[in-house]
Amino acid sequence: MDAPLWVFGYGSLIWNPEFPFVRKEIARLDGYRRAFCMASIHHRGSEDAPGLVLALDAQAGASCEGVAFEIAPAEAAEALAGLRERELISSAYVEREIDLAFRAGGGVQALAYVIEKDHRQYRGDLTLETQAEIIARATGGRGPNRDYLFNTAAHLEELGIADPDLAWLRRRVGEIVAEPQ
Repeated sequence: MDAPLWVFGYGSLIWNPEFPFVRKEIARLDGYRRAFCMASIHHRGSEDAPGLVLALDAQAGASCEGVAFEIAPAEAAEALAGLRERELISSAYVEREIDLAFRAGGGVQALAYVIEKDHRQYRGDLTLETQAEIIARATGGRGPNRDYLFNTAAHLEELGIADPDLAWLRRRVGEIVAEPQ
């Protein structure tokens, strides 16, 4: 590749990109919302007890703020291979070229991983309370589902990115975890 690769992080990529980058910018993607709408059967749950992970869910009028990472051309092929291994572990996500607007002005085309609504792992029908119950208890190959939520919510807050649903989920999952079993 002779041009940089841009990747949009809206969940764990924000705090654990697992690829080298030369620059990052807070960016907004229009037409999608960040949501715990993908059943996780590998990283944050199992086939028997799925967890939930974040996905970009297409929705008219919605927008999602996250981080755009610029990957140097010399690192792009290796970074892309790693992203595909990580994100395309099942066919629930699809790669999309999307247009981002930088908070500081300007924008770029970037690669993003978007939920396939027809996939069996799509769970866009869950209430926030049901999401909290699942996230509080699920564990997968990359650890407890709640750690994924807590890390993402904390990093969004550090970046000044407001996400009321994630803030509510963080508070509610904390309450569930603290409840005597």
